[in-house]
Amino acid sequence: MKVISNEFDRVDTSDLNNVDDQLLDAYSRTIVDVAKKVSRSVVKVSVVKKEMPNQGQRNNIRPMEADASGFIISSDGLLITNHHVAGDCEKITITLQDERTYQPIIVGLDPYTDLAVLKIDAEGLKALSFADSDKLLVGQMAIAVGNPFGFNYTVTAGVISALGRTLKSQTGRMIDNIIQTDAALNPGNSGGPLVNSNGEVIGVNTAIIAMAQGLCFAVSSNLTRYVVGKLVLEGRVKRAFIGIAGQTINLSERIISYNKLETKTGVYVAEKDRYDGVYNTDLYPGDIIVGMNEHPVQSVEDLHRLLDENMIDKMVNLSVLRNNIRTKVQVIAGELK
Repeated sequence: MKVISNEFDRVDTSDLNNVDDQLLDAYSRTIVDVAKKVSRSVVKVSVVKKEMPNQGQRNNIRPMEADASGFIISSDGLLITNHHVAGDCEKITITLQDERTYQPIIVGLDPYTDLAVLKIDAEGLKALSFADSDKLLVGQMAIAVGNPFGFNYTVTAGVISALGRTLKSQTGRMIDNIIQTDAALNPGNSGGPLVNSNGEVIGVNTAIIAMAQGLCFAVSSNLTRYVVGKLVLEGRVKRAFIGIAGQTINLSERIISYNKLETKTGVYVAEKDRYDGVYNTDLYPGDIIVGMNEHPVQSVEDLHRLLDENMIDKMVNLSVLRNNIRTKVQVIAGELK
């Protein structure tokens, strides 16, 4: 019997190992560089809130202390954190990376997106910039910086697991176009930045699902930028509302061609909200909004921008895909209270 030698036994794997080492080093260097760039803009947010008494202990109201995260968005002290962190607080203390502490003022709160803007009396701070979250891809690197369990400036890395999620806020309303990531988040990460490989903010860390590893969520940077702009200028966000929760989805080339659409994406109606400020809506779950008042709608952010305070109590003309066929729907927008 002729014995055939196994050629693979003699393959030199040193080159493969070198490639793996180089890739790992490049990955590590990226995270190290981002951590250095971002951490100086991340702050610790220490809050004191009233803890509600248990039944039978009505007079036993005592303060509850907690730590969370935030990040600087202007050199003169504007910073972002979560509404569930900064709302209903007796006291808020901001600690910078160099251990300086400040008592901030609240510029604005938006419970519907779980965002808050605070201001400290400081100058020359290093601010983070925003990336365009509409250009994110599933599988892209995502890096979170924050203060989990009070440990300052902890860095975790992962990938974007999904885009276009919806998440229920503390108000019971749905936050649209949420980013899902497997970058580890823990209590205390709330309000901290989720950044890309360039150290640009792609989201604001807002929630984890307890007992479910790898399910962490962030408010997208484009939605954050819009809300923060309104809070800084007006102190609140007035919104028209058409009674839906939605998410951005891709459209097939066949549907685009058949309906002669201007957009390649639209807003999928995930569910109808029984909000009594919205009247005679003919929208249904499964509809895809591709236009509003002759403007193309490519994303949830587009819809948010178009449904500004000027549209409250006004007739809204929507272009909708229903069963893959384009149709017109009219609704009267209410005000999101």
